[in-house]
Amino acid sequence: MNILIVGGGGREHAIAWRLAQDSCGPTLFCAPGNAGTAALAQNLPISAEDVPELLAWAKEHRPDLTVVGPEVALCLGLTDAFNAAGLRVFGPCLAAARMEGSKLFSKEIMAAAGVPTARSASFDDAAAAVAALDGFALPVVIKADGLAAGKGVIIAQTRAEAADAVRSMLVDAVFGAAGAQVLIEEFLEGEEASILALVDGERAVILPSSQDHKRIFDGDQGPNTGGMGAYSPAPVVTPALLPVIMDTVILPVVRELKRRGIVYKGVLYAGLMIGPRGLNVLEFNARFGDPETEAVLPRIAGDLIPALQACIDGTLRDDLIQVRPGAAATVIMAAGGYPGAYTKGTPIYGLDEAAKVPDSMVFHAGTALKDGQVVTAGGRVLAVTALGADLKTAVGRAYEAVAKIRFEGAQHRTDIASRAFNR
Repeated sequence: MNILIVGGGGREHAIAWRLAQDSCGPTLFCAPGNAGTAALAQNLPISAEDVPELLAWAKEHRPDLTVVGPEVALCLGLTDAFNAAGLRVFGPCLAAARMEGSKLFSKEIMAAAGVPTARSASFDDAAAAVAALDGFALPVVIKADGLAAGKGVIIAQTRAEAADAVRSMLVDAVFGAAGAQVLIEEFLEGEEASILALVDGERAVILPSSQDHKRIFDGDQGPNTGGMGAYSPAPVVTPALLPVIMDTVILPVVRELKRRGIVYKGVLYAGLMIGPRGLNVLEFNARFGDPETEAVLPRIAGDLIPALQACIDGTLRDDLIQVRPGAAATVIMAAGGYPGAYTKGTPIYGLDEAAKVPDSMVFHAGTALKDGQVVTAGGRVLAVTALGADLKTAVGRAYEAVAKIRFEGAQHRTDIASRAFNR
């Protein structure tokens, strides 16, 4: 079985690593992949955003399955192009991917479906948006409507900060077209959690819960990033809460989209806030989360490919997903300066030593090979993951592996899963 994985980050390395363990022994291709996927798959020199080139390769080589990692590819209509060519692809169509590609559209769907979420208002005029700030308590959340690589959300503590955030998006265009419209949203207190659900157009299966760490520094300080670590399960998502999430969040969205003629097939990611006001949705994503995937997929036992195929075919069943007991933790090792400017091409040492830590795995997020040496090639460089019988064991092993890896300027958080331990 030949499988094409689109993307080149830690999520895609984790997907490749997990699919490689399926009993069918698939042959894997990654476009573009990275230094980590090169050990599992044939890397292809095609950008994940180059839909015409990806389609041309797929038409020639006819993979049995394509798994799309990044949101940009989905929002460029890669799934639609592959489907039109008779190619099997796991990932929502362009219309469905708007659940991530447009926060305004996502809010509209949530309102129509009765999904609990924060009060918000949208604007394309800076003066009107700034004037509307008086109607929101502080802190207040300012969001770019479109894709901004996980950095388009600003939590403003003062009105001045909020006004600056609005102007930076609508006037200064710091996020380009993604910030041509903004949402002003009330701030919700509580604890965040990530839910990844496989969806076949009608039915859904929720994967193990997880929690991401978005801020760059310990104690949730500093600017937002694409994610500095994750762990699974998230204790804030109790067993009793899972059917509530299914019945009030996942299925209502799938049904409302279908009512509009949009069949959602793939992963539906719900970013949740669980707090004094109960369960609320912060955002939806249209794909596997990153770095949540690096913590969640290692907890899936048995074969994964049949479940992905069932999503495409509309035949998803609960028993297609088996979950290992225990826990997993992922620590992101980032380049110095990230999420600001950072250097690429820095040699990475200690990967072989880290791989010897029991039940650990190092997923490459931003790496490349240069003259046989693994070097940094992104802001988030490595996603170091470990499994354990419990969360403390998993976290301890992950940090044991992190300690064996070295590259100049490396930074990582030291408090992954602290919320779980402090509960």
